[in-house]
Amino acid sequence: MNNNKYIHELHAEHKSWLEELNFASDEIRTFENRLSEVLRANNKVEITASAEHFQNQFIRHQEVIDELGHDIREDEQRISEEAKANNIATDHRRTQDHSGLRERVETFRKIFSDLKQEFTSYLSASL
Repeated sequence: MNNNKYIHELHAEHKSWLEELNFASDEIRTFENRLSEVLRANNKVEITASAEHFQNQFIRHQEVIDELGHDIREDEQRISEEAKANNIATDHRRTQDHSGLRERVETFRKIFSDLKQEFTSYLSASL
């Protein structure tokens, strides 16, 4: 099995992933604001106990976003340097695929989606 992909394909994936991570980061800020609103409006013990769980989850997800973003930018730098080192016909050149990075992004998507569903349920219950 060939583990190489076209440089332009990898670049497009990097760009898409970084945009997706920026959007997820924005969503986390929105969730944090919504959580603050819920806590101001409702101080039941079960509501405040769950709020701490979500605060921790938001912090951890932001850390993962930062780590993934850093690793994506590093991989982008790698392919950029490779293209500069041999800039002849870079549109047709292949380089090592970043399958491990792709798997990490897919795992993040799944876990973040689960968190969003859990938080939505929490918001519904806290109204």
